[in-house]
Amino acid sequence: MNGITFCNRLLAVILCCWVSVAAAEDERFKPFVLASNEPGDLGETITATKSKLESAGFSIAGEYTPYDGAHIIVVTNAELKKAAASHSRGGYIAAQRVALTDINDKIQVSYTYPYYMAKMYRIESDLKDVNDKLKQALGFVEFFGPDKGVKEKQLGKYRYMFGMERFDDPYELATHESHEKALETVEKNLAANISGVSKIYRIDIPGTQQVLFGVGFKGGTEDDKDQDDKYIMSEIDFKDLRSTAHLPYELLVNGKEVEALHARFRIAINFPDLSMMGSNSFMNIMSTPKALYKALTAVAGGEG
Repeated sequence: MNGITFCNRLLAVILCCWVSVAAAEDERFKPFVLASNEPGDLGETITATKSKLESAGFSIAGEYTPYDGAHIIVVTNAELKKAAASHSRGGYIAAQRVALTDINDKIQVSYTYPYYMAKMYRIESDLKDVNDKLKQALGFVEFFGPDKGVKEKQLGKYRYMFGMERFDDPYELATHESHEKALETVEKNLAANISGVSKIYRIDIPGTQQVLFGVGFKGGTEDDKDQDDKYIMSEIDFKDLRSTAHLPYELLVNGKEVEALHARFRIAINFPDLSMMGSNSFMNIMSTPKALYKALTAVAGGEG
């Protein structure tokens, strides 16, 4: 092989590698997976779905019916808990959400995409085994959510727009004298439905002082509708494929601290293409981040 031929081949290899890297960086990901969309009875489908999940090795941490025609099953397993323990605020990944939504006489069965959520929460594991188990148990039709998705290189540092919060800009809700006191306060206030916030599930992360709670929000009056799950979803979840698995929201007890992901991050990661203004936009829920912060602070025993 002469020098010119060798250089040409080397250049071709380098170019191919560069193109592959560029393509990988441009790959886009979506937050939800549609498992099936078939005619059926919602109650029967819920029962069958729970059975499939348990047969696949998942534990059901809790269930939530935020409004008619929608039901969410929250699951966890050993791999998710291990990933949750992998860094100091990794607890959020412990829960995966499976949603069943009755739309036009069909039941949409969907779930949060583990890889997408892991990267948003800065987890190194790709959770491939979790994804495979969900796919085998429930099926796979397509990824969905935003029309274009989020680029791979943006996942770990995602924010909706300049000046908005990222994963490491949470609501800092309260600090207690001990981990036990923090847990006692949260449990007591959730049991009392303080500020219209109820407990959906609790997941303790082995080997850490991280405890993840899933919570539901109700707003019974016009004054507190901005925190209400049904109202919020009526404004932002309007596409043919529903993003019901956005719910429920999380609260994390981490040692003596109680925190939650900022709403401008937590909502945006599941609705990254939602417009800022106009119909079905963030403008319509402009007061929601403050409302959620106020309600969660009351639950955490903090000073709002």
